[in-house]
Amino acid sequence: MAKAFKYGLKGITGYLEPAERELLRSLIDDVISMLQPEDRTGQDPLAALVGLDMDVAEPSDRAVKRLLPNVMKDDGAGSLEFRQLTERSLRETKIGALRAAALDLDKDEIVLTPEGAKHWSMALNDVRLVLAERLDIRDEEDAEHVHLMQDWSQAEDVESYLALVYNFATWLQESLVQAMLQSLETRR
Repeated sequence: MAKAFKYGLKGITGYLEPAERELLRSLIDDVISMLQPEDRTGQDPLAALVGLDMDVAEPSDRAVKRLLPNVMKDDGAGSLEFRQLTERSLRETKIGALRAAALDLDKDEIVLTPEGAKHWSMALNDVRLVLAERLDIRDEEDAEHVHLMQDWSQAEDVESYLALVYNFATWLQESLVQAMLQSLETRR
């Protein structure tokens, strides 16, 4: 059974069983595949090098849109321009954090540096955003309904299974954030 992240002499540590690590690895791989930018042949190499993507469009998948939201709610043109200038590098940053977290899943005990903790925090947040979108969590009431699902033996369908996975990722992220805060307080 997983042990929450905690801050101690070795830094931030956590423990995951092999099945829990495989579950997280699978979720991380799914999110990475969602974030992979399209291969565009004929793209200007200089534009690609500096991270510009003038052919980018608002994602049609709601989960991807939640990962890469419009920055201006009432300004579609402004959001598109911002997306053209930043989305490629944002995708690469998110994928990098997800891959870094996945590398830590090779061992039962996870020992994180401050940079590793940052990557894990970003990765767990993105996994949770995708799960929240798939569970149609829109407000506190929806979140409370999902939170009620706590027993794996009661998982009867895809939604209840996703709710359990969402709750697991939430618990793991909360323990990580608490450990990161404790780490910061100790350094002061």
